[in-house]
Amino acid sequence: MKASPSDQIAILEVQKLDNQLASLAQREATLPETQALSSVTIKRNNVRDLRVAAETERTDVKRELSRAEGDVEQIVTRINKDEARLSSGTGTPKELEQTQHELGTLNARRAELEEAELTIMVTVEELTNRISELSAQEETLNAEIADCEIKLENALTLIINERSAVNEKRSACIAPIADDLKKLYAKLAEDNNGNGAAPLVGNECKGCHLTINTTEISRIATLPADEVVRCEQCRCILVRE
Repeated sequence: MKASPSDQIAILEVQKLDNQLASLAQREATLPETQALSSVTIKRNNVRDLRVAAETERTDVKRELSRAEGDVEQIVTRINKDEARLSSGTGTPKELEQTQHELGTLNARRAELEEAELTIMVTVEELTNRISELSAQEETLNAEIADCEIKLENALTLIINERSAVNEKRSACIAPIADDLKKLYAKLAEDNNGNGAAPLVGNECKGCHLTINTTEISRIATLPADEVVRCEQCRCILVRE
C-alpha cells in the first residue's frame, strides 16, 4: 500500500490521540470517586436493611404487647368482679371461700402477666432506640452519598471535557488522511487492542516494543517514503520518523 509520508505521520498522531482516549476510558472505569460511592452505598443499604428489620420486629413485638395488655385487662376485670362479690358478702361461705381462692390465683396470674408485659415493653423501647440509632446512621450515610455523587459528577465532567477536546483533535487530524490508510488503521486497531500504528525508532517497533531483525531493517531502508510498512510481529503500521 502507498500513502504519503504526511498521511503516515498523521495516522501516527491519530494513534496517539486514540491512546489518550483509551487512557481516559480507563480513568473513567477506575475513578476512586466511583469506588467511594459504591462503598458508602453498600454501608447505607446495610444500615437501611437493619433498620427495616428492626421496625418489622418492633411491629411484631407491639402486637405481642397488645395481646399481653388484653390478657392483663381480662384478669383485672375478673379480679374486680370477685372483689366486688367478696365485698358484698353475697353467697354461701363455701362460695365466698372459693372466690377468695380464685382471687389469689388471679392475682398471681396478674403479677405473672404484668411482668411479661414489662419485659415486652422494655424490648419495644430497646428496638425503638435501635431504630433511632440506625435512622441517624442512615441519614449520615445518605449525606455522604450525596457528597460522593457530586464528587463523581465533577470527576466525570472533567473526563468528558477532556474526551471532547481529544475527539475534536482526532477528527481534525484524521479528516485529510486517505481513506485506504484510514480503513487499514481502523482494522488493525480493532484486531490489536487499539494498536494500529507505531513509530519505528532505530530497529524497534514502539507498538510491540520488539526488535526488528537486521535484514528487515535493511529492506525497510530501501523502500520509498510513501510505502506503508508493517511490523512483522504486531502487524501495525510502522511509521518511519
